[in-house]
Amino acid sequence: MNPEFGMYQLGVEHEALRETVRALADKEIAPYAAEVDELERYPREAQAALVRAGLHAVHVPEAYGGQGADSVATCIVIEEVARVCASSSLIPTVNKLGTMGLLLAGSKQLHEQVLPSLAAGSMASYALSEREAGSDAAAMRTRAQRDGDHWVLNGTKCWITNAGESTWYTVIAVTDPAKGAGGISAFVVHKDDPGFSVGPKERKLGIRGSPTREIYFEDCTIPADRIIGETGTGFKTALQTLDQTRPTIGAQAVGIAQGAVDASIDYVKQRKQFGKPIADFQGVQFMLADMAMKTEAARQLVYVAAARAERGVGNLGFISSASKCFASDVAMEVTTDAVQLFGGYGYTRDFPVERMMRDAKITQIYEGTNQIQRIVMARALLSG
Repeated sequence: MNPEFGMYQLGVEHEALRETVRALADKEIAPYAAEVDELERYPREAQAALVRAGLHAVHVPEAYGGQGADSVATCIVIEEVARVCASSSLIPTVNKLGTMGLLLAGSKQLHEQVLPSLAAGSMASYALSEREAGSDAAAMRTRAQRDGDHWVLNGTKCWITNAGESTWYTVIAVTDPAKGAGGISAFVVHKDDPGFSVGPKERKLGIRGSPTREIYFEDCTIPADRIIGETGTGFKTALQTLDQTRPTIGAQAVGIAQGAVDASIDYVKQRKQFGKPIADFQGVQFMLADMAMKTEAARQLVYVAAARAERGVGNLGFISSASKCFASDVAMEVTTDAVQLFGGYGYTRDFPVERMMRDAKITQIYEGTNQIQRIVMARALLSG
């Protein structure tokens, strides 16, 4: 095996964690998943259950009251929650995304300010995108200016997952417009900081239980020590963050796909046509085999990427993008096939696969569209 891709091995503790999360998800999250989607309401039951079990932000180091889970373990948590409810899986996913830059480049003082409250149950969000700066993140217009012992932020960020529910926000803003990407910095904003506010919820196709909103900075004033790293390093930190967290989106996609596979297996054993279960038909069997095969392949790629990120191996760009891109494409294909296997029932909200199909779509879009992932991979290959 190419050492560039590295190896991983799941330990006994990883399998025990999977069993724990699966049991919790089946008992305390799955019963509310359809209602959460239908009413487009935040999954409070899921958050409460995850917080009680210490699974809402498992990546937080033990020194700050967290579980100190490794990257593969974090992916397992996300995967098992996403298997029953993609909206709920964004709780551990976005808590990691919202604090990864802080963990990578923040001061110890800032760690102490933010991470204990996250371990105790608060939430974090990540604010990079703007309406005119999506894939072209360096074109952002949100500004941060130093004013004595404070930074003052002005601008708007969009597509912010769990905005309005989170306490902390990692915000990427321009501090020196003349320097391009080198004039971008990262900050931590608290929901109660003066000048910070959130907009109305977006009306979305999927993950409807997880609110997505714009957030606004109108002379938003924060203490000077809330900058992450040095001035001008924010864009680099943002890219490093995505290298670390794209496998978590892959894990979410794997979970959604696995949920669709599980539901399909149960259904085809029960559904009868021409006097026998449709599971007896070879065409159906081949569809199931392909769905499960691709889901397992995606899972392995996600775990390899997560293991490499955990070990701090350089040049994460290719494997991180590959895991997110492949797994999300698989999730979209598998959930679409699941709807097909359910026939007309699959097109109704009485069964979960139509929700899974809608939820799968976003995994091909957020944290960098799959077109962007392919650009990242190609650049990595061509640069040697």
